[in-house]
Amino acid sequence: MLIIFKSAASGNVITLEQNGKELLEVLGKDQDAQQGIITVEQLPDAISRVRQAIDADVAAHAGQPPVDDTEQTPDGDISFHQRGLPLLELLEQSLAERAPVTWGV
Repeated sequence: MLIIFKSAASGNVITLEQNGKELLEVLGKDQDAQQGIITVEQLPDAISRVRQAIDADVAAHAGQPPVDDTEQTPDGDISFHQRGLPLLELLEQSLAERAPVTWGV
């Protein structure tokens, strides 16, 4: 199953269910919600949360050999910052254009 984040301000961000649920948790949203919205008023907090999670992931991988952002990490997983950046860009563009972000609708 996929979780698709949508906004009139930008293209969709499509994630696998497990990764989408992780992003929803970072956003402070119910992971099991089939649909939801991040209102324009909630966007600054959502951006801050995603940015902090990305920074924490980058810090956790500090000191490890650099990995090209287009490749998988040595353990075979795509890192959180690689999955989180497209959502962060969607959130920032949505805030700039004052458009809410939805999923599951």
